Amino acid sequence: MMIFHIVLPEVWEKFKNEKFYEADSLKTEGFIHCSFARQVETVLQRYYKDAQTVLILEIEPEKLMSKLVEETSTGGEIYPHIYGKINAEAIVSFKEIDVRDWLSGKLNNR
Repeated sequence: MMIFHIVLPEVWEKFKNEKFYEADSLKTEGFIHCSFARQVETVLQRYYKDAQTVLILEIEPEKLMSKLVEETSTGGEIYPHIYGKINAEAIVSFKEIDVRDWLSGKLNNR
């Protein structure tokens, strides 16, 4: 099962050609926040509704070099957290989306 990480384009720009991606949360919280497919829309609504665009990174857990833990988070729901940097090989795809179009249902990505 794939997992997803949402990132702002200007943040991704710094890492897109690197061997590893590191979100700020790795330093501040000790892990990188990710979501299961069914949680992406909720995360967009909760944390990115004011952003114009974001990138959604699709991550294959089996390719991760860092530890992946599924643990209780916001609202008691289980979310995947990556305890370390994300190696580039684990990011199998990414797409840039318009957040407002996604949330309004204009995009057929659900």
